[in-house]
Amino acid sequence: MYDYITTYTGIHFVPTKPEISAIKIEDIAHALSLICRGNGHVKTFFSVGQHCVNCALEAEKRGYSRRLILACLLHDASEAYMSDVPRPFKQHLKDYIASENRLLDMIYTKYLGEPLTEEEQHQLKVIDDDLLYYDLRELLNEPSEGPEPELKISLSYDFRPFEEVENEYLKLFYRYFEEAEDKPSGEVFADEENPSVDREGGRES
Repeated sequence: MYDYITTYTGIHFVPTKPEISAIKIEDIAHALSLICRGNGHVKTFFSVGQHCVNCALEAEKRGYSRRLILACLLHDASEAYMSDVPRPFKQHLKDYIASENRLLDMIYTKYLGEPLTEEEQHQLKVIDDDLLYYDLRELLNEPSEGPEPELKISLSYDFRPFEEVENEYLKLFYRYFEEAEDKPSGEVFADEENPSVDREGGRES
């Protein structure tokens, strides 16, 4: 049995022993656009990628830093390699949580230069939880405790093709990653070798 998964771009990725050089934003964007939110128990297909895009757009509207906008976009990126595990089950999986945190720190280090600070983690969690409130209500008819969060963006739960979400994910990433004067160096993007990727608009259809 193989100890690796084969990613969208053809990388052999070992989830239990991840290497930073094997992490590719194209793999993350593609996989998250195809992974369904809520473990599939939703009224209509709504991807983890779409949720991450919404988090990034909300952070943008709240006037948060470039780092936090990218962090919101990347906060579920580990699921591209480890799948999505619902919160009520995940809290009992200590080894999974440790592996997920290690991989996320590696992803943040690759694209943000270093892991998130405690303050950034808190800001991200607030946005994530605020959007979860609406995701539960609209996708599962599940009420949440507490007052309705006030969002800066308008949410839509209409079905979107995965290619469209993938494109928007990549477009947001390139915009904020390339704006950074202190961005980490050494990243080679698939679009440098693959003309099907448009840095302005994501992946060409």
